[in-house]
Amino acid sequence: MMAIQNATMQQYNFLTEMYKDSYFPDHLVKKIEDTLRHLCEQIEKQQPKDMKALCVLTHAAVEVINNIQEEFWEAESELETAARECICGDFIFIMKTYGFDLDEDQYEEAIENRDW
Repeated sequence: MMAIQNATMQQYNFLTEMYKDSYFPDHLVKKIEDTLRHLCEQIEKQQPKDMKALCVLTHAAVEVINNIQEEFWEAESELETAARECICGDFIFIMKTYGFDLDEDQYEEAIENRDW
C-alpha cells in the first residue's frame, strides 16, 4: 500500500467533526477516513487530468462509503446532516488540494452517487 505523498494531505486531520461526536463510532469513522486516504493515494497514482477521470476515483470512494453506511445503522448511528457536511467538506478539500478548483455543481457531480 502506498502512502500519501502530498504534504498538505499528510498533515490533514480527516473527519474532525465526526471524531469529536460520540454519535459516530470511531472505528466506523476510521473506515471512512481510510477510504478518503485511499482516494488521495489513487489521485496521486493516476493523476486524473480532467473532471471525468477524477469522477471515476471519487465515485469509487463514495460507493465504499455508501456500503459503510449500513454499519453505522447497525451501530445505531447514521450518516446524517453533520456527517454529510463533514464528509463532503473533506472530499472538497481533497479535490482542491490536488488542483481541482471546481464550482459547486462540479463538486456535487464528483460525489453524485452518494446515498447519504
